[in-house]
Amino acid sequence: MNPGSVKGGKGEFDDVMRFEVLGPLRVRRAERDLDLGFPQQRALLGLLMVRAGRPVQVSEIVDVLWAGRPPVSAPNVVRRYVGALRRLLEPGLPPRAPGRRLPRHSGSYLLDAEPDEIDLLRFRELTRQGKRAVATGRPEVAVRQFVGALGEWRGPVAMGLPASAREHALFRAVEHELVLTTRMAADAALLCGTAGLVLPSLRRAVELEPLDEPLHARLVMVLAACGLQAEALTTYEEIRRRLAAELRVAPGVELSEAHTRVLRQELRASAPPAHRPVRTPLSEPVRLLARPAQLPPGLTVFAGRSEELGKLTALAGAAASSGAPGTILVSGMAGIGKTASAVHWAHQVAHRFPDGQLYVELRGRDPAARPATKTVEALRGLVVALGAPPRQLPHDTAALTDLYRELLRDRRVLVVLDDAADTDHVRPLLPTAPGCLAVVTSRDRLPGLIASGARPLCLELPTTTDAHTALALRVGPERLAAEPEATEEIIERCGRLPLALAIVAARAVSRPDFPLAALAAELRAARGSLDAFAGVGGTADARASFAASHRSLASADARLLRLVAPHPGPDITADTAAGLTGLSPRETGPILDRLADAHLVCEHAPGRYTMHVLLRAFATELAEAAEAAVTEPLSLPRHSF
Repeated sequence: MNPGSVKGGKGEFDDVMRFEVLGPLRVRRAERDLDLGFPQQRALLGLLMVRAGRPVQVSEIVDVLWAGRPPVSAPNVVRRYVGALRRLLEPGLPPRAPGRRLPRHSGSYLLDAEPDEIDLLRFRELTRQGKRAVATGRPEVAVRQFVGALGEWRGPVAMGLPASAREHALFRAVEHELVLTTRMAADAALLCGTAGLVLPSLRRAVELEPLDEPLHARLVMVLAACGLQAEALTTYEEIRRRLAAELRVAPGVELSEAHTRVLRQELRASAPPAHRPVRTPLSEPVRLLARPAQLPPGLTVFAGRSEELGKLTALAGAAASSGAPGTILVSGMAGIGKTASAVHWAHQVAHRFPDGQLYVELRGRDPAARPATKTVEALRGLVVALGAPPRQLPHDTAALTDLYRELLRDRRVLVVLDDAADTDHVRPLLPTAPGCLAVVTSRDRLPGLIASGARPLCLELPTTTDAHTALALRVGPERLAAEPEATEEIIERCGRLPLALAIVAARAVSRPDFPLAALAAELRAARGSLDAFAGVGGTADARASFAASHRSLASADARLLRLVAPHPGPDITADTAAGLTGLSPRETGPILDRLADAHLVCEHAPGRYTMHVLLRAFATELAEAAEAAVTEPLSLPRHSF
């Protein structure tokens, strides 16, 4: 299964975890590292991760944990370790329950995890795709897949386990897989002139296999292809002396031929080498930064959205499988959590983009009414983050766009473009390099961007359960459990909108001695006004957030929004809107469609629209203000006669 793909089915995105064995042994849940316990318990988990999805006999576990000298009680100790790991991986699991993660099958255990959850399985899948690309004569694609696979390699395999366990043949076999993939990556990169992309992995691989002649042959050639002729020759001399001293042999045919090719300068130069300047129109060379990491911190109280996060992963997988650069558009109404969801997901998948992550706050619909970030300003920030000298940048958008896309060539970078106003605002910021992915958030559906190939994901309101969980994370589960009726009323009066829930939660936290019933009473007393959702001291404000969407509307669209807000029926249709506005249904239909694109109304069935309860309150306030302005008596100046 493709690492980027996602299977459907019950519970497959519940409690998503990250298992890492290609480096320090780690298990992460919600961006937090779990304490994996005693060394032998860690070794058991490491063994199950290496054999993920396949049963491991208890006898084999005993052999790894005690290196052939097990105590009589070893099977019982294994059972205790499995029980502890089950409780760690699935908190709240009843005693003696097998759970989902570590089921037992006829004298064996297995780790049940999605392929995307384990770095080793992602590595193997990308390696498989690279082999397929080689077999079909596509070395450029193969390099991208191999480099992606090797990007999962973070250090010594299963680091942190007891040495006796790490020396077991199972873990040594994983190291051999890494070396073989590195060799294949080098072959493909040398063929298509991108040797610089594999040089770091080659340097690490020769540390694992210091006497591997085929591996050293590739290192020598890659160094030469990257312009490091002297280092290539020195590397050859070092391995020649080591072979003579330790094995008493001379270099074999493959290593000798690599040396000859270097001397004759027969190797295709890498373009551009990872360690050398990128050729650009600038007078000063561009130095590629190793790994920009611009993502803002994720929301510590993020809750739910498992289905949406799974869809994002599926869309990203579809983009990666296509071999083309991908764009995902996350849209939704103001305050629904687009930025929080996009950033949370970006942190989860950052490891798939070894060349870094870029983030731009576009301010297309800024609640504070700050001007939107101009495209040219955003481009300048991006190219500087990628290593361009700030004093030597082009001034026009077209040249900056060309430079930006040149800097992304042969790299795998995640670009998050937050709060785009329209398609033109964001189009020059989209990467064109295969292996890169752009995630755009916007209050608008941006049909022009979708028409250009962007994959859309529309965020809906969270479920009542997710809204309750989000409130509990902010306020504390004890307070919610003590006042369930008040909690239910608060969620209902917030319309399950994450922004509104956050505003009310902030008020509850600042008044720890106040009962939640008092807050529910405040919302009730507001009688549909947004005064109860006002921000204090620079915090978010619902009215300001909705106003940012309203400011972008054409006058006819804004007028219709005001006039339909007081309509008492559950639905709004083109005919209903026509009766309220004096326009024809042919005129109101396109306006309602535009309002739906802006997520100010929701088309829940063909031709039938609804408004969120808080958006209806906002539009009603606008209608009342407009009516008051019309009916207010004019104050005429006095004249002397």
